[in-house]
Amino acid sequence: MTMNTGLLHLHNILRWVILITLLLSIYKLFVKQDALKTSKVLFIASHTTLLIGLYQYFVSSLVGFKAIQTAGMKTVMGDSVSRFWGMEHALTMIIAIILISIGHIRYKKSGKAGLTQVLYLLALVFILLMTPWPFKAGVGRPWFPGM
Repeated sequence: MTMNTGLLHLHNILRWVILITLLLSIYKLFVKQDALKTSKVLFIASHTTLLIGLYQYFVSSLVGFKAIQTAGMKTVMGDSVSRFWGMEHALTMIIAIILISIGHIRYKKSGKAGLTQVLYLLALVFILLMTPWPFKAGVGRPWFPGM
């Protein structure tokens, strides 16, 4: 197994950590429980995933930056799979992580759940839409690495 394959597996595993901690944080925020610990795990997992994803984006020759350089933006945008990996997935996930970051920092500073609830719900929607679920035609990934 190469380093890139290992990082891809870690990236896929961390998706579950993010989804579970995001759902748990949202639940805790709505029932007025202290969500700081789960929010912190969410914050760390999302940033770790972002770093791994950015590495993949700039190093992988199949998707992302190198594919755009090689094939050209017009070609990438014309192919739904290349567009998903090269633009849609990356941009939407970065936006979701920005929302998670703002929500976590606001909650940590104020202890108030209101804005964090909204930001986390928006992040959840973006993540669910742009995750390469196994049933997504052309871009699907297995539920768990190695399956």
